[in-house]
Amino acid sequence: MKQKSILIIAILAGLIAFWLTGQYLRHEQERMLGEAKRVFVIVANHELPAGSILKNTDLAKAAVFQSSVGGRAILPESVRDIVGKKLLFNISRGDPIQWSDIDVPAQGTAGLAQMINLTMRAVSIPVDAIASVSGMVKPNDHVDILGTFAFPSATVTGSVETITLTVLQDVTVLATGQALANQIPAPGVRAERAPRSYSAITFEVTPREAELLVFAQTVRGRLTLALRNPADVTFITNPPSINFGHLQKKLPELNLIRQREIRHKKDI
Repeated sequence: MKQKSILIIAILAGLIAFWLTGQYLRHEQERMLGEAKRVFVIVANHELPAGSILKNTDLAKAAVFQSSVGGRAILPESVRDIVGKKLLFNISRGDPIQWSDIDVPAQGTAGLAQMINLTMRAVSIPVDAIASVSGMVKPNDHVDILGTFAFPSATVTGSVETITLTVLQDVTVLATGQALANQIPAPGVRAERAPRSYSAITFEVTPREAELLVFAQTVRGRLTLALRNPADVTFITNPPSINFGHLQKKLPELNLIRQREIRHKKDI
């Protein structure tokens, strides 16, 4: 009986050891796979000396092991935030570019002026919840700016008609209220959540576009924002002006395009 008990205990001990070994091996396998996971980051397309002003042609995308880059690596979706910025250190061809390599203001250390690219301007427009996509537009987003205006009618003398048109496409948001873009927190510092409530949005535009926006704010009209996917760099050539006649004429065509090309439905 005693020998039988010893045998049972030995078998149980063996099973427990086998289970613990399996758990250890699975943990090590998951750790090794995690270290071997590859992510896409922005790297130098060629040798980049310190002081260079980064251009799109200076940058490339490459897959690297996640364990080989820290949290300061620049991801492809942030590439537009570093174009036009100054490089602080020499970067060899193919090396990942870190946020610490770029002359970008740290959290709370610089104002809006240092964020504006050379030859560009910052212009603010007042917005409400509807114009700002329910207040969900945030710094570093890209938007189209649409305007609705009352213009003199082209067909009826002395009357006006309401027209909506695309004023500017793919505009960078520099700030929403007092929340600024391109404020990268220092290592180990947690970024503060930007306030969701604001009454103005600041854009980065060219001097001529700045004049256009200022004029659009002074005439009888309303500016509304259309939020874009950050990876969408397309633009529409000569977008139409929408009035009641155009809307009435084009609605069936627009709905047909939506069903066929966006929803991929077939005619019944």
